[in-house]
Amino acid sequence: MIEIKVSEEIRKSCPAFAGAAICAKVKNTPHNEDLWKQIDKCVAEYKANHQIEDIKKNPAIAATRATYKKLGKDPNRYRPSSEALCRRIVRELPLYQIDTLVDLINLVSIRTGYSIGGFDADKIKGNTLTLGVGMADEPYEGIGRGMLNIEGIPVYRDATGGVGTPTSDNERTKIELSTTNFLAIINGYRGKEGLDETVKYMQSLLKDFADSDGGEIIFF
Repeated sequence: MIEIKVSEEIRKSCPAFAGAAICAKVKNTPHNEDLWKQIDKCVAEYKANHQIEDIKKNPAIAATRATYKKLGKDPNRYRPSSEALCRRIVRELPLYQIDTLVDLINLVSIRTGYSIGGFDADKIKGNTLTLGVGMADEPYEGIGRGMLNIEGIPVYRDATGGVGTPTSDNERTKIELSTTNFLAIINGYRGKEGLDETVKYMQSLLKDFADSDGGEIIFF
């Protein structure tokens, strides 16, 4: 079990912060047609009911953006991943198809507005993840983004360094087809409201689309 801690730096800047983590034994696949039927339906509904200016009004997105501003980061230059996904939809750009686990996380982010960290738990170094704030010149390779300036962005660190931010997770701990031990962290910068429902939704998707023949799904 990985212990997750919240630094005093985050507690002071965002006293309402609450988080939930989901651990699961999983079987990943390159593509799941039934999952993508749900994603396509979600995208169509979102596109029909939102304009670009509506995206920032989502409570979870708004709270994440407000935290960036408190920490000195411009959320318009380094957008939370959930906001970036929703902007792609409204701009009628196709969503990336990565693999079943990543696609599943993206679906939850679109529906809820949470930026969700998704990790291969076997790649995490040590037994602790600590949520802190990115420092100047801290090395961090975002997935598909190259070296990313994470100064002023909330960041989870393991024994080696940063693994996850609301803008992008790290290449070092990313989910791949070989992933069997899954860890997702849902970050509530406005508090606990909405976390339970989001956890239950992700659990149901994991059971439907990434079940490892009886593997346990737990959350804390």
